[in-house]
Amino acid sequence: MPQRLSLGLCVSRLTPQCAPSIFNRVVTKPDSSAATPDPDALSAVFGALADPTRRAILRRLSQGDASVSEIARPFAMSLPAVSKHLRVLERAGLIRRSRQAQSRPCTLDAAPLKAAAEWVGTYREFWEGSLDRLDAYLTELQQLTAPLLKEPFDDPES
Repeated sequence: MPQRLSLGLCVSRLTPQCAPSIFNRVVTKPDSSAATPDPDALSAVFGALADPTRRAILRRLSQGDASVSEIARPFAMSLPAVSKHLRVLERAGLIRRSRQAQSRPCTLDAAPLKAAAEWVGTYREFWEGSLDRLDAYLTELQQLTAPLLKEPFDDPES
């Protein structure tokens, strides 16, 4: 009989007697059929926008609905690779796929983009204020140093 450690794992090789006691306590596989909302939708949107291919797909869909093959046409990648990009965009809520006969056209959903733009807009106000203060400081500094720059310098060659 194989020896068991305190964690319930066998010291020797796996045997039918040990197999029932070995399982992974760390990794859990969620039920893929359950629709669980992303706890941080904004992170999903920015994650989807981080890839240039996905941004190009969104740019194409801003012109109108398109099938997967139409979306894949300008890219040097396989249809499964494009489908993976589309799944990322779909999980972020940036596109919707419908079924029309044999095709599955994709449609842009701009609502998450609006939420991301509003979030970035709060920081735009901060940076504009900071740049305005920097501009005022540089203008003041320039006015203070302007008289110093107008004085003639001693030229050692003359």
